[in-house]
Amino acid sequence: MADPTPPMAAKNEDSLRGFGFALAAYLLWGFLPIYMKALSHISPTEVVAHRALWSLPIAGAVLLIQRRTGDLRAALNSWQTLKMACLTTALISTNWGIYVWAITSGHTLDAALGYYINPLFSVFLGAVLLKERLQPAQMAAIALAVLAVSVLTWEAGRLPIVSLALMLTWGFYAYLRKTLPIGPNQGFFLEVMLMALPAIGYILYLTASGESHFLAGSTYDNWLLFGCGIVTSAPLMIYANGAKLLKLSTIGIMQYIAPTLIFLTAVFVFNEPFGQARMIAFPLIWLALIIYTASMFRQAKRAGR
Repeated sequence: MADPTPPMAAKNEDSLRGFGFALAAYLLWGFLPIYMKALSHISPTEVVAHRALWSLPIAGAVLLIQRRTGDLRAALNSWQTLKMACLTTALISTNWGIYVWAITSGHTLDAALGYYINPLFSVFLGAVLLKERLQPAQMAAIALAVLAVSVLTWEAGRLPIVSLALMLTWGFYAYLRKTLPIGPNQGFFLEVMLMALPAIGYILYLTASGESHFLAGSTYDNWLLFGCGIVTSAPLMIYANGAKLLKLSTIGIMQYIAPTLIFLTAVFVFNEPFGQARMIAFPLIWLALIIYTASMFRQAKRAGR
């Protein structure tokens, strides 16, 4: 998913170029499950290790081209920044692992639900941690999301663990990522750099034990694992550049593109069962998001006036 702290443009207005960038990023994220499904025969931990390892040179190349390495050097010299980066790295790597496992284990609908709920969870975090005042529409939207989760819990006899885990890891990542005093591209490079050392160690361990799918496996597996770096870093970089050229309210609407495509892929491509509980829960979530989005637009309109 997207870096939650893209630098905003000086003028809060939309541009066709920004819309194109953001749309391309959300489409790539939306169809990412199809790519990950092709890696179902490889453990999620190995996939995440390759996502981090092959994202590193791509992210580094982008920083060199943009000549933005100065901010990164300053971050590496700040112990406080490094501590916070270690925490965000732990959260995003955990989120990646849960996401890959969900897709490859037939829980793509749960992944879609987790990312649908996430904007409402972010509003909840703002109210609890930042003491932001909730509007009545926002409280209604959160209540509907809680009701949807309750329906799924009642039907399954347990909480929708995958959805909630994705929501929690990404929600807290987005919240804490705002504290890193560096741009999105530099922050992404710092995070995959921190992941790279344990990733290399794990890949070497798999190679020594004869369990690695990279180089020892088929050419198909080699290219898929190498491509993890591209499918991870490319949409993030594209999004970071597009978000600078869009209004926050526009980004708020467009963020539903990816989970909607994930949902459609799960139902119509992966043929995951869409039982009675989900027929109730997903419309409740969609209604909650409509209420939340309408409230967001009203707030933006009042702020504009």
